[in-house]
Amino acid sequence: MRITNKMMTNNVLYNINNNKNLLSTLENQYSTGKKIQKPSDDPIIAVRALKLRTNLSEITQYVEKNIPDALSWMDTTESSLSVVNEILRQMNTYCNQGANDPLTAKDRNSIVTNLEQLKKQIYQEGNSNYAGRYVFSGYKTDTPLVFDEPTKEYTYEITEPLCGDDINAEFKIVNSVDINAFDKDNPGVFDKTMPNQIQIYRMRLGYGDLEPGATLLYTDGSTDADGYFVKTALPINEVALTDPAAYEPADDDIHFIKETGELIFGKAAYEKVRKSEHIDVTYTKKDFDTNDLRPEHYFNCTKTLEDGTETIHFEKEDLNYNVTENRKEKKGQEIQYEVNFNQKLTINTQGDEAFTHDIGRAIDDIINAVTDVSETEEKMAEVDKMLEDTNLTSEQRKALEGIKEQLTSEFTLRTDIMQAAFAGGLTDTVEMQDKVNVAMSDLGGRYNRLLLTESRLNDQQVDFEDLLSSNEDVDLVDTIIKYTSAETIYNSSLSAASKLVQSSLLDFL
Repeated sequence: MRITNKMMTNNVLYNINNNKNLLSTLENQYSTGKKIQKPSDDPIIAVRALKLRTNLSEITQYVEKNIPDALSWMDTTESSLSVVNEILRQMNTYCNQGANDPLTAKDRNSIVTNLEQLKKQIYQEGNSNYAGRYVFSGYKTDTPLVFDEPTKEYTYEITEPLCGDDINAEFKIVNSVDINAFDKDNPGVFDKTMPNQIQIYRMRLGYGDLEPGATLLYTDGSTDADGYFVKTALPINEVALTDPAAYEPADDDIHFIKETGELIFGKAAYEKVRKSEHIDVTYTKKDFDTNDLRPEHYFNCTKTLEDGTETIHFEKEDLNYNVTENRKEKKGQEIQYEVNFNQKLTINTQGDEAFTHDIGRAIDDIINAVTDVSETEEKMAEVDKMLEDTNLTSEQRKALEGIKEQLTSEFTLRTDIMQAAFAGGLTDTVEMQDKVNVAMSDLGGRYNRLLLTESRLNDQQVDFEDLLSSNEDVDLVDTIIKYTSAETIYNSSLSAASKLVQSSLLDFL
């Protein structure tokens, strides 16, 4: 085969170009530290890099943003629940003291003052927020759990789900002594009936100071064709707190005392509903005080603006009870963060899982009972002062001594009721502590899961960074050696070409 000069020149140029391309590739790898500069350089490396970068980006999002945010939210929640637990412990101590120890008036007032402050603080913890979002209010993170200030802006129609176990047998004082009715000029006409205790059946609603009107539906266990419990209405009679018979309904009657938010059942009415598992009481509340729990976080309710221009309906749970399907759906508001590939974790604790109306209402009962005892003591002191009058007739003195005997009996009875109220507070604080402990345990379990996920993702992040580096990055030492070798080869090809090009036909003639 004949080799011409042109063929040799073309081969030299081809080899020089190849050497130059190799040198350029190695120079780019050397200067950038990357194996490829564009997908066409190596499609396999490019595709693998895209997948690795996507996975690494997701892991980075989880590790650096989602998980830290979730942990901070849960830390805020755990801190609030710990404070609530400590407050309940202190409340428990005060209630235990009130239920067991003989208390002076000073002791009682001190305990009540402390309990009142602790009650305010426990509900203030419900308004804990993280980065401007309330942590206990479910999806409504812009709405506090409790009212920050007194409000009459909205009227709420509330349906509160209760059961027969929420009706408690308690004692009330009747024939309380009214010393204002004592007339010195007619001492013999004063009512000499001794105060006494009566047993009542009371259902305490979530709020006091309610608007007129309430309805009660209960189930007695019977179902319809679709398997739903049949709800039966019971008539309710509204009575004023000042009515002497407010706590003495007829056997078949139910008294609704709107001032205190209580339903008082007659004996027969109580027997009808005491075993019912589902009792729905609907009532209206307008005036809310600071630290009152907002109804929309706890009950099915309708909120209407005062002028009637806006109505909002909130559903907390399904109140239709299906026995066949065992269905009573609670409409939870779980805030979930994606913390791993296809893995979501609930980060919030809802208010009704840790805060209840019962503790506040129990403290109110204690305050009312202590107030009753204090008022009776004041009456006794007033009678003692009257008895110091040396101008009293024998009839007047005898009447006043009879009144003092009545008041002494009333004081003993009210003291017993006060201690029972403290005992009730003791029970309520223990129950709420149990509720808070369950919420904290659930939160702690989710928190530990999140920490384990974070640890695993940190390891995965390192692994993916190594894989990405192995896929994309060059070995600089190896690249330098290859670059030096390619440079030598390129210079050698240029040198050989220069010698070849210098020869011409004249050199052979």
